[in-house]
Amino acid sequence: MKRSTKRRATHPPRDHHARISGLAIDFTKYVPAHVTYLANKISSGATAIYLPRFGVGITEWRIMALLGREAWVTPKRVSDATGLDKGAVSRSIHSMRAAGIVEVRPDQYDRRSQILALTAKGLRLHDRMVKLAHKREQILLGGFSKKERSLLVQFLARIESQVPAANSVAEDEETDD
Repeated sequence: MKRSTKRRATHPPRDHHARISGLAIDFTKYVPAHVTYLANKISSGATAIYLPRFGVGITEWRIMALLGREAWVTPKRVSDATGLDKGAVSRSIHSMRAAGIVEVRPDQYDRRSQILALTAKGLRLHDRMVKLAHKREQILLGGFSKKERSLLVQFLARIESQVPAANSVAEDEETDD
């Protein structure tokens, strides 16, 4: 006799409610959760589209997007402007250099540092990708008026400006850990 592969409904243990905090965050109303969810979904979707089509993932694309606007910048500038950690930037630059997308030179003002720019191949790839990026943005914002889009960008910029202050908040209460 073949065993059923259907999963049976489970019931939470009796102490279910005792294991839930009265201070729990309601993710439907918590802005950082919304922003994180959106960023993760948009990024993973971009990688799923860009990697098979263009051979680069979202990290490389973010670097390319910056280098398409600013040539000959340091990896630190890339990290600061994109929010990517230095390790991810370094790994991506290495693979992009190997693929002929990015050129790396010593910084003439600081020999300990390097500067980066897109190669001609990188610029062509950037320009192909940016068209798709704009199309994705238009779809994401399709239900917004021009004024709402402008307000959204302003609101996001205001939130972004508060990140350093939010990240410097010390915990008021000691943990019981």
